[in-house]
Amino acid sequence: MNPEERLAEMGLALPAPRPSAGAYLPFQWAGNLLFLSGRGPTRADGSFITGKVGLHISVPEARLHARDAGLQLLAAAKAALGELGRIRTVVKLSGMVNAAESFTEHSAVIDGCSQLLVDVLGDAGRHARTSFGVASLPHAMSVEVEAVVWADQPFG
Repeated sequence: MNPEERLAEMGLALPAPRPSAGAYLPFQWAGNLLFLSGRGPTRADGSFITGKVGLHISVPEARLHARDAGLQLLAAAKAALGELGRIRTVVKLSGMVNAAESFTEHSAVIDGCSQLLVDVLGDAGRHARTSFGVASLPHAMSVEVEAVVWADQPFG
């Protein structure tokens, strides 16, 4: 089963890739490494899901936000690659949590994205990871994730 079929089996669909919100690219190639810019969770209307984890948002809710941000990453990867089956491995995932000062469960939140990558990509989705809390994120997003992927570049 390919990654797109796994997504469908999970009842998930990739969102339309979001354009960059500034003077940066949604992804950049360096050899066979694909660097995916930070992505956050969005609502159906395209607006960002906002709030502070540990204050306005629970850990289970934030895990879903991280999973949604992971779908955004996969959408950017598909835009770069043409198909997710070109991903050989997710090398590194970095996750930032817009957290209350006393919050300490950042890893539990970012696991929402990590688990999605493994569920969709299988062993290719296993990765090294960093997760940490921040005082704020762009657009007041609840979480933001970025990734480095080793992949086969599309031809043309």
